[in-house]
Amino acid sequence: MKTAVWLYLFLFVAFFDLHAQYPMLTPFAVSLGAAPSFIGLVMGMYSLTHLPGNLIAGYGVDRLGSRLFIMASLTGAGVLLLFQSHVTDPWQLLYIRSISGFVLAFLSPACMSLLARLAKDHIHQGKLMAGNGLVHTIASVVSPAAGAWLAATIGFSRSFAILGWVLLATGIGSIWFIREPSKSAEQSQPAPKMTPAHAHASPPIPAAESQPTPRTFPWSVFVLPISMAFAQGILAFELPLRGSSTSAEIMTTGLLFSVVSLGALSTLGLLFLNRYLPYSRTISGVMLLAIAYYGLASGWPLPLMLLLFVIGMSKGVIFPAMTSLMLQLSGPSRYGRTFSALSIALSIGSFLGPVAAGAVRDSFSPYFLSFLVLMLALLCLFPRPVFRMNWNSSKSSTPHAPGS
Repeated sequence: MKTAVWLYLFLFVAFFDLHAQYPMLTPFAVSLGAAPSFIGLVMGMYSLTHLPGNLIAGYGVDRLGSRLFIMASLTGAGVLLLFQSHVTDPWQLLYIRSISGFVLAFLSPACMSLLARLAKDHIHQGKLMAGNGLVHTIASVVSPAAGAWLAATIGFSRSFAILGWVLLATGIGSIWFIREPSKSAEQSQPAPKMTPAHAHASPPIPAAESQPTPRTFPWSVFVLPISMAFAQGILAFELPLRGSSTSAEIMTTGLLFSVVSLGALSTLGLLFLNRYLPYSRTISGVMLLAIAYYGLASGWPLPLMLLLFVIGMSKGVIFPAMTSLMLQLSGPSRYGRTFSALSIALSIGSFLGPVAAGAVRDSFSPYFLSFLVLMLALLCLFPRPVFRMNWNSSKSSTPHAPGS
């Protein structure tokens, strides 16, 4: 598990760096003279350029492993942040953010695939994925406030430069500390050529031995990450536009993002949830999330921080469950492609969210769009037998695997 520990450490630094930019990007673009619609385009293009990177990463990770892609993605993102610190025009920001989207598209499929290959069974996979979400959330709790403080104290350019150097050092350090111990074990097994009758005797995923893998992957599940990213993109677009670009408002925005992360942390810490069916956890979380966005759109007489905390709680339930559901429906030989498709879906939603918010915010609340899209996802995820395949509830009560 030493590889997992190092991977979590590097992921913490990477997520800290990336989330620290959230409260800075919108006021930085405003200071360059960008209009709200153009800001939505900048945020959307970052996600849109994820798509070709996700496609390449899907097959590249399965064939070449994760280590190379993790190193290249982190290093490239650090270099681009250094260039971003010298931006003086909104169009320059658009170009650099677009390239950054492509470069960082490799990071998530590579990291998730590596974590999945380190797992001993589907329960262990759930714990590793929850650990990834936990690291992600801990970093995102403090990073928005830290990024806002940096921007208010030393300015945007120096803040981007500091974050760039940290990310560059992290990428270079991953060369020595990220290993793929299970890769050779997988290659020694004839898994890619197995017949369906023997495909689930693979040692890394013993929990699937007694149950068949679905013959066709239920592609409707990818409506869920699209809707999640759509709603998240709208939230990331709207919160910084609540006030002006003063130092006080930037600090307030950073704190609001941290409240969302604290909510996610509160549910990610409930590791016993990993023993329940991922589909059930996913549906419950999406329903709660949709209700919270409806509250934001309707102006319920509730504190904004409370609704944001509930949104974070929902995300803390949904993302580990959604990842476990993807693994449950997939097979060990196609983790890279599965997480690539997941990243593509997230990129599509992240592109559509800010663009849609920028287009409709003068007519009605963009949060209402989030509610509608999440409800559509619930309709697409109506109960089916395939969502229970490869999940043995009796094994979910077994003791924790060593080192988990």
